Amino acid sequence: MNWIVANIKWIMLLSGAVTCTMFYAVIAPQESLRSMFGDSLDGMLSELIVRNWGAMITLMGAILIYGAFSAPSRAVVLTVSGISKLIFITLVLIYGRQYLGHQAGFAIALDLSMVLLFIGYLIGMAKQTRLTQQ
Repeated sequence: MNWIVANIKWIMLLSGAVTCTMFYAVIAPQESLRSMFGDSLDGMLSELIVRNWGAMITLMGAILIYGAFSAPSRAVVLTVSGISKLIFITLVLIYGRQYLGHQAGFAIALDLSMVLLFIGYLIGMAKQTRLTQQ
C-alpha cells in the first residue's frame, strides 16, 4: 500500500484520463453503446440518456484529475469515484452479464482495478494517519 500512497497522483491522473474517454458517448452515443455493449437503443430519449451518462462519467474522470493535484480532496474524490464505478460494475454483473464479451467486460476489469487501488490508498492513508497520531 505504500507504493499506492506514493504514486496516487499518477494513479489518479491515469484513471481520470481513461475515465474521461467516455466523452465519446456524448458525441457519438449509438456508436459508444455498440462498442461498449454490442447493442444500441433507439429514439431521442436514448440519445439524451446516453449523452448524459457519458457526460457524468467524464465528470468523474475530471474530478479524479482534479484530485490528483488537490491532496486535501483526494479521499472524497476517490470515495465518490469508487462508489460510482462499483455501481456500474454491480449493475452490469446483475443485469447485463450478456455484455461482458464486449468492451463492458474490459471496462469492468479496469474499473475494478481502479477501485482496488483507490481502496488501497484510503487504507494506506488511514494507517499513516493513525501512526502519526500515536
